[in-house]
Amino acid sequence: ISTMEPQVSNGPTSNTTNGPSSNSRNCPSPMQTGAATDDSKTNLIVNYLPQNMTQEEFRSLFGSIGEIESCKLVRDKITGQSLGYGFVNYIDPKDAEKAINTLNGLRLQTKTIKVSYARPSSASIRDANLYVSGLPKTMTQKELEQLFSQYGRIITSRILVDQVTGVSRGVGFIRFDKRIEAEEAIKGLNGQKPSGATEPITVKFANNPSQKTSQALLSQLYQSPNRRYPGPLHHQAQRFRLDNLLNMAYGVKRFSPITIDGMTSLVGMNIPGHTGTGWCIFVYNLSPDSDESVLWQLFGPFGAVNNVKVIRDFNTNKCKGFGFVTMTNYDEAAMAIASLNGYRLGDRVLQVSFKTNKTHKS
Repeated sequence: ISTMEPQVSNGPTSNTTNGPSSNSRNCPSPMQTGAATDDSKTNLIVNYLPQNMTQEEFRSLFGSIGEIESCKLVRDKITGQSLGYGFVNYIDPKDAEKAINTLNGLRLQTKTIKVSYARPSSASIRDANLYVSGLPKTMTQKELEQLFSQYGRIITSRILVDQVTGVSRGVGFIRFDKRIEAEEAIKGLNGQKPSGATEPITVKFANNPSQKTSQALLSQLYQSPNRRYPGPLHHQAQRFRLDNLLNMAYGVKRFSPITIDGMTSLVGMNIPGHTGTGWCIFVYNLSPDSDESVLWQLFGPFGAVNNVKVIRDFNTNKCKGFGFVTMTNYDEAAMAIASLNGYRLGDRVLQVSFKTNKTHKS
């Protein structure tokens, strides 16, 4: 994206998660360097977003703070994959400030997002994103940052992993604060063998023509028909204790999460709370003034929140007293329910449970 560049956030931290919006517009137009405009106090850059977060979820999260003029989740032009950052432009500067104070440092899935004011575009900060290949498969994101941090301030970093196994592909990206820092990193590290590497690594500017072929292959891999069981259900079956869940819910003796037959039968089962995209939680006895930000802040500390929704009265736009929260992982959803059911919020006592077919419908 050419209008703004990611920058390091200086805002306070606290701790929570993650489709094209029907009314989203383009990102704000470029600001002139050094120009004093109101945009500088309403336009935010958001870094370290989960890669599977959608435009709709991005807008929902920041729209819970105040009215948005525009927002954009930045994607790779070739693969269509999220680059892990985006821009939000509020109408009111006070809402932008509130978004920094409220959402900076929130935990979304495995990420901790950074929210700060966006900088005006200038030649010195453009094109500072590096593509790194040949990395040791055991190298972590932290180790990647340590390797490159000697050359300047790192804004974002990312190591690509196999979407099914979670194993590193040996490819990563590093975005520096300034292009000159990226140039120095190329001079210092391209063709070198870092600790743990058996072959020299390649370091070059990202998205140059020679990279398009590999990115196109990566895009095809994401869409491979061999991935028969994509999405949250597949990953939860492998990573979390679905066997325990089924024992509790249905009294079965044992379920093997890696058995394909078991996986197939699970898909057809009506598990309370499971929506196919996560675990849906019903929250009852909210006050009329409650909004989405309340739910984000209540459930965020317990784990990965996919989306939240407050059910509103059509005529008054006030909360009807209940809402829904979808969390990625069963264990985290169960912990949130155990902790928040009976929790006193203001003068009300919340009732929190997994959504069932009999639960109020939106």
